[in-house]
Amino acid sequence: MRTALIQQQNSDDIHANLDKTLKAIDRAAEQEVRLVVLQELHTGPYFCQTEDPHIFDLAEPIPGPTTEILSKKALQHGIVIVASLFERRAPGLYHNTAVVLESDGSIAGIYRKMHIPDDPGYYEKFYFTPGDLGFQPIQTSIGRLGVLVCWDQWFPEAARLMAMAGAELLIYPTAIGWDPSDTDVEQQRQREAWITVQRGHAIANGLHTLVCNRVGFEADPSDSSGGSLFWGSSFVCGPQGEMLAQAPSDDEAIIVTDISLARSEQVRRIWPFLRDRRIDAYSDLNQRYLDARQDT
Repeated sequence: MRTALIQQQNSDDIHANLDKTLKAIDRAAEQEVRLVVLQELHTGPYFCQTEDPHIFDLAEPIPGPTTEILSKKALQHGIVIVASLFERRAPGLYHNTAVVLESDGSIAGIYRKMHIPDDPGYYEKFYFTPGDLGFQPIQTSIGRLGVLVCWDQWFPEAARLMAMAGAELLIYPTAIGWDPSDTDVEQQRQREAWITVQRGHAIANGLHTLVCNRVGFEADPSDSSGGSLFWGSSFVCGPQGEMLAQAPSDDEAIIVTDISLARSEQVRRIWPFLRDRRIDAYSDLNQRYLDARQDT
């Protein structure tokens, strides 16, 4: 199956961003891809660098204007599209939501981001309510897609639960980058950790993993920080963590990669991690933290 990741730099012009995305989808479709993955919140800049109530005006319902446009594009090319949107579910209730458009233009399903960060430059808890749909793969004509979003990528539990529910691919739309004030060494440590943890999810679950990140510098609208330099580096890796394709860290790219879903079956036969899980011994994973236990 041929897949495409569209890594792009965004501006404040939502219409221009979406137009650029649509043209990139067209170019990917010329290469006979069946799946296109877009980066997190792909229609605009990463607005969570600051807390601004006016930003909520950018949220939209699902179905809504953007899903209508992308649905037509999915139908035009007969492809599945994974998009990431700022969802307005109800007044005062908003989510960071991935939506999957089926090749016939219908909405196959949505996933609402479960893990919501609140770190310098990533003030997402101000905007997004944690997801309430759980970790359920979305059934499509090309397979069951385990769609997660950005901060979810650091949590092995999320990837595992998707795999346990029958996901055939792990897919991460994401928006992550460097603090320009960090040293070069620190920046590279962060990027390598981001790549490594997701390759680990691929290995631990025997699944191809597709990661689509944004790229380029985006200023902090509040001028309280040096902004964010998104590190791109979108990639596809196989079920043994093997790197199949990777985008540059400093430029836009369309990464087209052929993957074989049958390979997961082959890998899981020789590395049967699901078989050997000690589900009888994992009950403590339901705890936040295991405080030291005193002998009595």
